[in-house]
Amino acid sequence: MNLIPLLSTLVTFGFTAAVFNRYLSRRGPHLLLWSLGLLFYGLGTLAEVLLSLQFNAWVLKMWYLSGAMLTAAWLGQGTVHLLIRRRRPAWVLTGVLGLVSLAAAALVAVAPITPAAGAFHTTLPVSTQYKELLVRTGAVTLLTILLNIYGTLTMVGGAIYSAYLFWRKQVLLNRVLGNILIAAGALSPAMAGSFVKAGLVDALYVSELIGAVVMFAGFLLATAQPAAQPAAVRGD
Repeated sequence: MNLIPLLSTLVTFGFTAAVFNRYLSRRGPHLLLWSLGLLFYGLGTLAEVLLSLQFNAWVLKMWYLSGAMLTAAWLGQGTVHLLIRRRRPAWVLTGVLGLVSLAAAALVAVAPITPAAGAFHTTLPVSTQYKELLVRTGAVTLLTILLNIYGTLTMVGGAIYSAYLFWRKQVLLNRVLGNILIAAGALSPAMAGSFVKAGLVDALYVSELIGAVVMFAGFLLATAQPAAQPAAVRGD
């Protein structure tokens, strides 16, 4: 069993619990949606752990749906709720994303598994094998691209924009650095594709762990309350 995805899963579920606990005390919808996005992240890395033990078609589909399609989009949707002051547009976008996510789940659920599954190698990352195992229709591929573009733009762009706002106001500089770390952590798994193509097959696992750790560190830094600060401002 590859221990790196296991570490990523533990870190991510711990991160999810921390964000959801903050939601319970603050009740911000962005925190709830970030928790959902992180849950998808953790399910994706958990699937990698399970697939390193034994192949299972439904676990493979869970890996693709949660990791490749939904994680970035729902993390980004949390950022949309954080930054858009008018709640109605944010909730409309959330409803659209929910419908698209249900469509994606349905399409992945009925996607056939090829006979190559019988030769699945548990010692190799699933990221190097899934294309030969899971039949992806044009609709699945299109939704994957659109969801990741939307998630990357909203999550990374939102984190950078939040950092800029705090930097411009010269207040809460811990949040400037925290948001920069969140953006960097979010980009880490996305950059792994180039390493996988270059033959560095464990790069995805390492990048997932780095991404989870860096985002978690950024979240803790951004939400830390300086001793001299009064009540937290909007955006935590």
